[in-house]
Amino acid sequence: MRSEVLPAFQGLSRRDIMRAGMLVGAGATLFPRLAFASAAAEAQWPAVTQLLDGYVSGGKLPGMIAALGWGSAAPESIARGVETKGEAAPVTMDSLFRVYSMTKPVTGMAAMILIDEGRLRLDQPLSDVLPKFAKMQVQVTPDGSITDLRPAKTPITIRHLLTHTAGLGYSIIQKGPIKAAYEQAGIVPGQITRLPLPGMQQPADMPRSLAEFADRLADLPLVYEPGTQWSYSVALDLLGRVIEVVSGQPFDRFLHDRIFGPTGMDSSWFQVPKSEVGRLTSNYGVLGGFVVPLDPAPSSIYLDPPAFPFGGAGLVSSPRDYDRFLTMLLGYGVIGGRRVMSEAAVRLGTSNLLPAGTATDGTMIAGAGFGAGGRVGIGVDAGTYGWAGAAGTIAFINHRVGNRAGLYTQYMPSEAYPVQRDFPKAVIADLFRGKKAA
Repeated sequence: MRSEVLPAFQGLSRRDIMRAGMLVGAGATLFPRLAFASAAAEAQWPAVTQLLDGYVSGGKLPGMIAALGWGSAAPESIARGVETKGEAAPVTMDSLFRVYSMTKPVTGMAAMILIDEGRLRLDQPLSDVLPKFAKMQVQVTPDGSITDLRPAKTPITIRHLLTHTAGLGYSIIQKGPIKAAYEQAGIVPGQITRLPLPGMQQPADMPRSLAEFADRLADLPLVYEPGTQWSYSVALDLLGRVIEVVSGQPFDRFLHDRIFGPTGMDSSWFQVPKSEVGRLTSNYGVLGGFVVPLDPAPSSIYLDPPAFPFGGAGLVSSPRDYDRFLTMLLGYGVIGGRRVMSEAAVRLGTSNLLPAGTATDGTMIAGAGFGAGGRVGIGVDAGTYGWAGAAGTIAFINHRVGNRAGLYTQYMPSEAYPVQRDFPKAVIADLFRGKKAA
């Protein structure tokens, strides 16, 4: 396996692969066609069905599944292919996928629970909770010198963390000295593979807790003045530490007790139990139109405990589980007759929380808003909320239409194929099939 993978990924870095997963709305058949959706589902969603057929029956990807639903009704699914290339296990609603940055809306909603309970405030200074962030320095030139700095004029707030406007950096975004400083400090909250692929391993000196992660991050300069620029960042990972301090619980325990348990999400973890490896999909790298193993299921890095729970990109989940999260949000906090979040908390978290005057031109959310860890539609897209992941997954709700949708597959970089752009278009095409969209 090593001889197959190593040469293929020469020149592709961890940064290239992870960064590509943020791009949101942004031949011969190699596998048998394995369909598990009802004929009715495929008839209702022909554009979505065609999309899956094109990628799996067309041999571009080993497997893919779409989960679609209305209101609180059970989801319909359209599935094609297998969990691992060359194996027989089909992709199902209970297959496990690395959802990467689709973790961010979960973390965002966890924070909204605390805000709703009055234990946090939306515009509360971060330094109230984490005092080391009281006197931050900002790069005079973003991505320039890390010694040419000035004091921040504005304190980082919880709103800033939720909306990527805190001025924090990301090793998959930044360039130059600040990128190197993040990597040297181990501020790389994500993982790809245990295979010895050049540039894809985590730093050797990773923080071993969210507390240590936060302390190291506070010692690094900001890239932008807080509240002025939307810039994808480690903010949702830092928010995990905020949630720990405010709740008095480990971050992953808080998610379990307040979101996963009440919502019925029993297949969402930061570390996949060894007993569940049989339903874990393999992750692939796409190079020249071919897929090669990047994180094979039997030896996945997700079978190991992470350095700490990555609130920005760390979860593995099943389509059924993540659909339950979407169902809860679509129900304004209620699923199966049980209230998980207040209606007010969901409405606020799925609304546009960007600070007034935030610059978004040229970013992946240009022309949109941003809520608690997810993109928010405005104008004709009003009512939508969701995000995507680095390995090709994407999920969203539309409160105006009463629809929820998710697509799950595993390949990197996600921009190798336009899946995350084409899936929303296919959903919209099917929603308005035979009608003129308003």
